[in-house]
Amino acid sequence: MIKRTIKLIFCGALVTLVACNASATEETSSQFIRTSKSAAFETDFTVAAEQTVNAVVCIKSYVSPRQQSNYQNPFGGFDPFEFFFGPQQRQPQQRRQQPKDESELVQSGLGSGVIISEDGYIVTNNHVIDNAEKIEVLLNDNNTYEAKVIGTDEATDLALLKIDEKNLHAITFGDSDAVKVGEWVLAVGNPFGFNSTVTAGIVSAKARSLGVNGKSMGLESFIQTDAALNPGNSGGALVNLKGELIGINSAIYSNTGSYTGFSFAIPTTIVKKIITDLRQYGTVQRAVLGISYVELDSKKAKEKNITATKNGILVMSIEDRSTAKELGLEVNDVIVKINDADVANGGQLVEQMNKFRPGDKITVTYYRDNKSYTKTATLRNNQGNTNITKKGDFSELGCAFMKLSSEMKEELGISHGVQVTGLQSGIFKEAGMKDKFIILEINNQAVNSTDDVERIYNSIMKGNDGDRVMFITGIYPTGQKRYYAVDLSAE
Repeated sequence: MIKRTIKLIFCGALVTLVACNASATEETSSQFIRTSKSAAFETDFTVAAEQTVNAVVCIKSYVSPRQQSNYQNPFGGFDPFEFFFGPQQRQPQQRRQQPKDESELVQSGLGSGVIISEDGYIVTNNHVIDNAEKIEVLLNDNNTYEAKVIGTDEATDLALLKIDEKNLHAITFGDSDAVKVGEWVLAVGNPFGFNSTVTAGIVSAKARSLGVNGKSMGLESFIQTDAALNPGNSGGALVNLKGELIGINSAIYSNTGSYTGFSFAIPTTIVKKIITDLRQYGTVQRAVLGISYVELDSKKAKEKNITATKNGILVMSIEDRSTAKELGLEVNDVIVKINDADVANGGQLVEQMNKFRPGDKITVTYYRDNKSYTKTATLRNNQGNTNITKKGDFSELGCAFMKLSSEMKEELGISHGVQVTGLQSGIFKEAGMKDKFIILEINNQAVNSTDDVERIYNSIMKGNDGDRVMFITGIYPTGQKRYYAVDLSAE
């Protein structure tokens, strides 16, 4: 079993709630002394619990026995350390095949989900259903359904499922931006398979960055609570005392693998946008500023002679055809707000950007030479345009392509090629490709531009044969040659 001093576990033990006491002030005969009588302060969790339990489901995922690894964990094959610390050494991924008989399938995972519409749409964590060949949903009334995957987003760890049923009990969405630190919340899920378990706690912090998500546009802005979560709670509901959904429970911070006081949920302001994209387009519409940056701190502020602020996003470079270019941003500008929302660190920047789509207008406040500026621009995607990305089109590759300089060609001893840049969730990343990879050939055809890649892609997609595969030959800037087989076939 993998061991680390501190574990970040994707989704406890029973939590004991101690009644808070308020003071009813009583004046005494002395003008200098006040005494008080204790008055019980009661917090009623029953309304929120009653409104929530029927909207939270148990999710079981199944795979073929050959897909199971020797290492088993409470998440059914999901490795939380890989999610946080990056992929470990593994064999190349093979195309999944359905078993001849569903009776051959074995349960590989257990988690929770939240019904968001009366006609059967359910949101959960991506890691709960990742690689599953069959997904089973158990409602609170013990009815069981087989679910299909509408869409997934690895970067935010969210997935949208659908079951064939009507008149379901759907949860009401709340505003996670309005949640306050210290506010009471309930977590509802299925820890260790105990259905419809409710635990309570308070919001411990907002916009909490765990600092270990290396994914492009990966979420690093969680609601932190002390509501008890354990394996099986992943994908469940975090609700306020009105029973409104304010987050999807996703992770715990632990050195034991079980709850130790720290739980993390994905805010609903992000959840709503992601699942809307998945339902409407089948993939997430991501807007980017088109910058590289570092977080400003007091040391960097002193080095750069920045006195107007000690926090923010320090711009290090700007991409052509980007939103940042339209805004007129320059190197060493410090971004501090997006649409009046503070942006003090990278986590908050990613949280804000995950709320918007290409084509949306945003207002950015930044400092230059210690003077404040506010400008508005239209957001673009990583291709430098506002086009909608759909499954089955060129954008599903999940990256942009950059021409090679003559110096790089000479250094690597190549005469052609294009470099992958801005790699995000998409089929290239799923195939194991890394940012900065240089594509030399696709299906034995030389490539030297984005147009070449798109032309070959379109030719493959128009083909009549069942196997739609891009066989890619290329090289990394380190000189390491690599080959990738990218399956373009619809799942």
